[in-house]
Amino acid sequence: MRPAHVVVLGTGGTISGRARAAADNVGYTAGEVAVSELIDGIEVPGVTLAAEQVANIDSKDMDAEVWQRLARHCMHWLQQDEVAGVVVTHGTDTLEETAFFLHEVLAFAKPVVLTCAMRPASALVFDGPQNIRDAIAVAATPGAQGVMVVCAGTVHGALDVQKVHTYRLDVFSSGDMGPIGHVEEGRLRQARQWPAAPAGRVQGTVREPSAWPRVEIVLSHAGAGAALVDSLVCEREEGRAGAIDGLVVAATGNGTVHHALEAALLRAQVAGVRVVRTTRCAFGHIVPGGAHALPDAGALSPVKARIALMLSLMGD
Repeated sequence: MRPAHVVVLGTGGTISGRARAAADNVGYTAGEVAVSELIDGIEVPGVTLAAEQVANIDSKDMDAEVWQRLARHCMHWLQQDEVAGVVVTHGTDTLEETAFFLHEVLAFAKPVVLTCAMRPASALVFDGPQNIRDAIAVAATPGAQGVMVVCAGTVHGALDVQKVHTYRLDVFSSGDMGPIGHVEEGRLRQARQWPAAPAGRVQGTVREPSAWPRVEIVLSHAGAGAALVDSLVCEREEGRAGAIDGLVVAATGNGTVHHALEAALLRAQVAGVRVVRTTRCAFGHIVPGGAHALPDAGALSPVKARIALMLSLMGD
C-alpha cells in the first residue's frame, strides 16, 4: 500500500518553546524550535512526513497576516494529490480561533489537524511529540476531512473546541457536543462524524489583512456601561482610520445584556456598526426565545463569532 504523505506546518507556540530550566513549564519563550526539529524522530507507520515553517510566534500574538499565510500554505498542500492531510503546530492560547478561521475559509475533502503542547520543548516531560504523532495519525486516517484539533489524545472539531484550563495537559473541551474521537496507540476511535465545511463553501481565498474589518469584543457584566461602545462609535463617525466595523457582545446567560450596554449597542447598530450577541458561558448556546433587537451568533463563542463577523463583513 502506498504510504500516506502528511505535511506539518509550524507556527510556533509552547510546543516550540524553550525555558532556561527543564523544570520550568511556565517561564519559557515560545517559538524557539523549528518545526523540522519537532518532527525529527517521530515515526508513524505507513506515513511519510514533510515540514514547513509558516511562522514561529507566541500564539497570543496571532494575527490576520499569519492566518492568511497559513491558509495559503494549507491550500497549496491540500491541492497536491499525494498529500493525505496537513498538521499545524500551534500555541494553545488562540488555537481555537485559528482552527475556526481555517474551517471557514478552507473546503477540502482532506483533513487539517491542529496540535499543540502545554509544556515547552525543554520540559522534563514534553507533551508535544505525542500530540504531534496523534495529529499525524488522524491526518492520515482514510476518509478524514475537515479542520480538527488534537490534544492529549482527544480529537475536537473546529466549531466546538475551546480552551478551558490554564495549565493542565488536557486543556481543551468540545462542550456539549463532545469530541470527534480519541487516539489510542496511534489509531482513531471515532465517536461522531467528521466536521463538514460550511454549506455552499468553495475553495476560497482570504483578503489581504489590511482590508480586514475591525471587530471588537465587549463584555456584559454587572455594572456594565455605555462609554466604551459610544467611544468606538464616535471614532467611526469622525472618520478615523481603523474605526470600528463590528461588535460582538459576550452576553450573560442566555444572551442577556446589561441595559446600559444594550442601549449603547443599539445606538451603534443605528450608526451602521454590525452587532451580534454571544454568551460568555463556557457551555451551551443562546436558545432563541422571542425577538431581540441584537441578533445572536448561535453556538459560536465570542472569539469565533468575531471571526465569523469579520468574514461576513468582507463578503458584504
